[in-house]
Amino acid sequence: MAKDVEAVAGEGFQTRDYQDPPPAPLFDPEELTKWSFYRAVIAEFVATLLFLYITVLTVIGYKVQTDSTAGGVDCGGVGILGIAWAFGGMIFILVYCTAGISGGHINPAVTFGLLLARKVSLVRAILYMVAQCLGAICGVGFVKAFQSAYYVRYGGGANSLADGYSTGTGLAAEIIGTFVLVYTVFSATDPKRSARDSHVPVLAPLPIGFAVFMVHLATIPITGTGINPARSFGAAVIFNESKPWDDHWIFWLGPFIGAAIAAVYHQFVLRASGSKSLGSFRSAANV
Repeated sequence: MAKDVEAVAGEGFQTRDYQDPPPAPLFDPEELTKWSFYRAVIAEFVATLLFLYITVLTVIGYKVQTDSTAGGVDCGGVGILGIAWAFGGMIFILVYCTAGISGGHINPAVTFGLLLARKVSLVRAILYMVAQCLGAICGVGFVKAFQSAYYVRYGGGANSLADGYSTGTGLAAEIIGTFVLVYTVFSATDPKRSARDSHVPVLAPLPIGFAVFMVHLATIPITGTGINPARSFGAAVIFNESKPWDDHWIFWLGPFIGAAIAAVYHQFVLRASGSKSLGSFRSAANV
């Protein structure tokens, strides 16, 4: 295990020891016997449910308020800026609430990136993704139940490629947007950075929420902004129309590619720990 000594300039020059945490095992049957593991899975389910409920409700509310045929006005509602704030703000809140329990992933792409970086085991990653997708379905289901008069009429908050954009453009938007998010997650939660810059307090959920906010501003006009396969999947399941399903593969492939690029960039380019993770993958395969 590598050990670095980080120096901090200033009065009374100080040094801080830092040790990389060991990579998570690829398979860890022991964690299936721990209540903390199931508590974390439940936390991911509930957080994703709340995320989808609030954000999809915001999207539908905005469309109602701007529909002139229903008494709305063109400049009514929260606008794209407000929708972006809803997504980014909810991520900030939910990551803050669940980070100490499950890590606050709330997104299969984030979980996938952390799996590639050996931050979570394969078993945990799979169950997190299942919980996130189920939570998303339930969250959007609550929106449909409470807003049945508007849900189908205004698209159910489902992601699909906007008219005038090619499939390649939509896929690129999802790849780049997810890269920004997952790269921010790695940077904001990097324990080496925390040790080195301990004199600079960093509230990790804040930059993560801001990344979601900024990506939504850029990509809402293109894809409605997925960057979270659970968000897209839950809305597609409940809305269940052909257009979102036809484009649905974009909202899995794009985020997973973006997350993989972010993991490789952070672990192998910015950090020396990538070689250790690769080595432990090979060791696990040889056992």
